Formats: sequence, C-alpha cells, structure tokens
Amino acid sequence: MKLFDVYPLYNVTPVKAEGSYVWDEKGQKYLDLYGGHAVISIGHKHPHYVHKLTEQLHAIGFYSNAVQNPLQVELTEKLGRISGCEDYNLFLVSSGAEANENALKVASFYNQKSRVISFNSSFHGRTSAAVAVTDNKKIIAPINAHNPVTILPLNDVVALETELKKGDVSSVIVEAIQGVGGLDEGTPEFFKQLETLCKHYGVLLILDEVQSGYGRSGKFFAFQHHNIQPDIITIAKGMGNGFPIGGVLIGKHIQAYHGMLGTTFGGNHLACAAAISVLDVLEEENLMANVTAVSDYFVAAVKDLKGLQKIKGKGLMIGLEFDKEVGELRKKLIYDEHIFTGGSMNKKLLRILPPLNVRIAELEPFVKALKKSL
Repeated sequence: MKLFDVYPLYNVTPVKAEGSYVWDEKGQKYLDLYGGHAVISIGHKHPHYVHKLTEQLHAIGFYSNAVQNPLQVELTEKLGRISGCEDYNLFLVSSGAEANENALKVASFYNQKSRVISFNSSFHGRTSAAVAVTDNKKIIAPINAHNPVTILPLNDVVALETELKKGDVSSVIVEAIQGVGGLDEGTPEFFKQLETLCKHYGVLLILDEVQSGYGRSGKFFAFQHHNIQPDIITIAKGMGNGFPIGGVLIGKHIQAYHGMLGTTFGGNHLACAAAISVLDVLEEENLMANVTAVSDYFVAAVKDLKGLQKIKGKGLMIGLEFDKEVGELRKKLIYDEHIFTGGSMNKKLLRILPPLNVRIAELEPFVKALKKSL
C-alpha cells in the first residue's frame, strides 16, 4: 500500500522540535515561522504542555461523551474567562472543519433555514458543508456543490443586504482574518454593519476564528478588534498546540437538546488536557502582549523590503504581499536559510504564523534572510 498522493511535499523530514525550532533527520536546525498552519501556539514541546499530557496519559487518555468528564468543565470555564466569552456554551470537536460543520448545522436548526452566505477567498474546511462555503471550486466535489451557498465580495454591504432581504438565509460565515485566502479582512465598518444586518434579518453570524483565534491577532479573538458579538464562534488550530481539538462557542440564546450534535473524539481527556495547558501558558506567560510587541518589531523591520507591496493581517498572523509570486522565495528560505514560512491562495503572499512566544531575537535572522533572498 502507498499513501494517497494529495500533498506536494518539501524534501524535509522533521524528527525533533522545541520552541520555535525543528530539526531534520540529518540534525539540521530550522526556524519554524509557520507552526504547521498556525497550530503551534505555545511553541513545540513546551514543558507545561508535555507535563499535562503525560500526566493525563498516565491517568486516562480517552473515554466517550457518554460519561462525566470534569476536564471538559474545567476547559470550558477557563476558556470563557480568558477569552471574555463567558456568555457562550461550548461544544467540543476534533478539528476546525468539524467546528464549522457543526456551527452551520446549529444555525440551520435554530432558524430552520438552509442558505449560507460566505465571502470571496474564504476557507472554512474540507467536510461537506464547510467546503461548500469555501471559495475554491477545485476542492468542492459534486456531492458538496448542492448545498445552498452564496459567495459575496468581502466588505460589500449592499450585496450582503440584497441577499439577506430574500429571507431564506440561515447564517453568514466569515473569517475574522482570512487564512488560506491571503490575510484579507473585513473593515471595522463592515463587521459592525454585518452584525446589525444579521440581527435585523434573523440570520446567525458565525465567526470562523479557527486560525485567527487564541491570541494570534493580539486579542484572544480577532473579531474583538471590531467590538462585535457573533452568535457562534469556531476554534481549533492553536487550541491544542498540535493535539487535535476544536470547538464551537454557541450563544446562550440558542437552545441545545439531547442528540442535537455528537462526536466520538471531541473533548476527550487527552484533548482537554492539551487545551487546558495552552490556556495556562497563554495566561501565565502573557503571550498576547508578546504577540503585539513582536508584531510591532517585525512590521517595522520589513516595511522597506524590496518588492513588498503590502503588509496584511494582525499580530502574529502576518502576510507579506510582494510584486511577484513567492514560491521560489519560500524554497530559498527553507533550503538555503532553513526557515519555514507559509503560502496562500494569493501566490504573491508570504504567510508568517510563528508560535505566540517567539522572541524578537529569533525573528532578526529571518529579516536578514529575507533581505538576502530578495
């Protein structure tokens, strides 16, 4: 048997990792400024994370959601307090796609409508409904294409209200900062009008914070930069620092009933231990303040790079948009400079998604490498 060949792979084999670095099988050290798609939030092999997972594994690693799990309660209470979102209920899952799938389902249950509005360059996952609201026809199979979805230009309030007026829209799903699409984002005015229009027309507003959440923008959630209150928030990626876990924060005006949702692995003991340890480190090491400080340094250091057209994103979810495609630049960085970075649907954009505890001193060599490679 062979692997199903769907991933174009770099010729690098990481075998060890710590902090903001990984090492390959030959002992070569790499600076990791991508974190496996923004998953590594508190650094590879953080001591507290390793301790909590090891301790939990020695107790109980898994049992189903048919029994009491006090770790779920601890995680829920801690997440509510640290995020400032105590007026929500939490449903735990195993991935961002599963989180968005359930968010769309909850919205449809709530108002008994089916059409969803999403936006150009959006990415919400690869499962049935999540991929249907993703703006990439190449990954939408015919079985997914039957979902009623309307994709609109981001920041176009007139087009949005035109669709909402039709009365058949269940929810609007939007990334606070687009990830795979290229770090575009709605304006503060757009987000305020989006919230107002959704409430007026009885449509649920879903904020996809799968990549932009958990402190990456400098606030716990990126939508908090706009002072709005979504009905549903989805989370994953940095939530478990590499252990698969996701969640759906559901407004208290949305009522649950037994059997409404379900999952086998969501909220298992090991996953909860991982997620609790991430919140511990975020709080105890004041990582959101570090995000802002490091981001300010980096933006100032790269603003005069050759060919740089625009700096996108917030915090440590940064995109550098150049006047040409960055595929060759990424190869130079990984093979010549031993630095991991990310790409996006925007082929001219270099995505930077380091651990939230990365230090300014660790980014200085990257700035030098960029100048050299360009």
